[in-house]
Amino acid sequence: MTTGKIRMGMIGGGKGAFIGAVHRMAAGLDGLIELSCGALSANPENAISSGKELFLPEDRIYINYQEMIKAESKLPQSERMHFVSIVTPNNVHFEPAMLALENGFHVVIDKPITLTLAEAKALQQKATETGLLVCLTHTYSGYPLVKHAKQMVKDGAFGKIRKVCVEYPQGWLSMPASADNKQAAWRADPKKSGISGCMADVGTHAAHLAEYISGLQIEKICADLNCVVEGRALDDDGNVLLRFNNGANGTLMASQIAAGEENALKIKIYGEKGGLEWHQAEPNTLLIKWLDQPTQVYKTGNNYLSAVAKFNTRTPSGHPEGYLEAFANIYKNFALTLMAKQNGEKPSAEMLDFPNAEDGVRGMAFIENVVASSKSDQKWYDFKI
Repeated sequence: MTTGKIRMGMIGGGKGAFIGAVHRMAAGLDGLIELSCGALSANPENAISSGKELFLPEDRIYINYQEMIKAESKLPQSERMHFVSIVTPNNVHFEPAMLALENGFHVVIDKPITLTLAEAKALQQKATETGLLVCLTHTYSGYPLVKHAKQMVKDGAFGKIRKVCVEYPQGWLSMPASADNKQAAWRADPKKSGISGCMADVGTHAAHLAEYISGLQIEKICADLNCVVEGRALDDDGNVLLRFNNGANGTLMASQIAAGEENALKIKIYGEKGGLEWHQAEPNTLLIKWLDQPTQVYKTGNNYLSAVAKFNTRTPSGHPEGYLEAFANIYKNFALTLMAKQNGEKPSAEMLDFPNAEDGVRGMAFIENVVASSKSDQKWYDFKI
């Protein structure tokens, strides 16, 4: 039975890392989770100094994930971590996640879930065998108005969905990156990033958001990937035509060489009766466009929103919620589900609303299919899993 906070161990995310601090802030926002231990860097000195800066007990600061998982598994149930959060480059996702599951620990993992589709399937299988939770941090599905949009589509407000258009342009890799840019370096390295750069990094977010809100699944694709910056080994730009399993069509654009863009994720979905539009840069606004009525503007925090949107909202209307709150919703729902399981209770649908191993498998399938489609002369390429 849960009698206190959920205890988190972290792999990666030490000094010099970007996303680790975001994970820690998100995990701690609702007071449900505490950081109990960590193997925060592949560099032993950095791992130790990072742990000290986060005020971890010295005996809970580890120099590698193998040591951490082994040591934590030997602690009493009342002291050991409940789950591990993996915030490393893609090539250090599968092995620590598998080791954690094999030793009885739940897993939260940054996307994409693994380096290959085969690894993703193996991880999903292990999660099924053990009954342990795997949570994937597709952050953008955590926004309240994204969840409201999903509910409207599910309720049939727009009729049959006909078209889905999603784009994720960034400009931060428009020029060759400097040698000391760690974030750019590993993303451009096939050994660490995998077979794709831009599509693996941000295209997977766009694909997940399209399927999450629409409730549909991508069935066929026609992809064109590009390496725009000379000398780059992996794609930094791409366009994908989409066909969904209800016959709807769509487009997906992802780019990291769109000079001047910051993080301009946006999505439009159209049905028989109307459509919706949401921009990550203005996440507290959802546009609803009707065939025969004026456009409606929905705002976060209002009583007219769905129950699932309210469940994932912390402040009244007029008090904007953003990226950290959306990220925190992933952790909150995961933690509530874990607590329910520990207490022998059935998690509610709202608690279970976080990306899981199945989403991870579809994300890896998206990467591998898009790369294969781009290399093929075939116009429409079947989305294979």
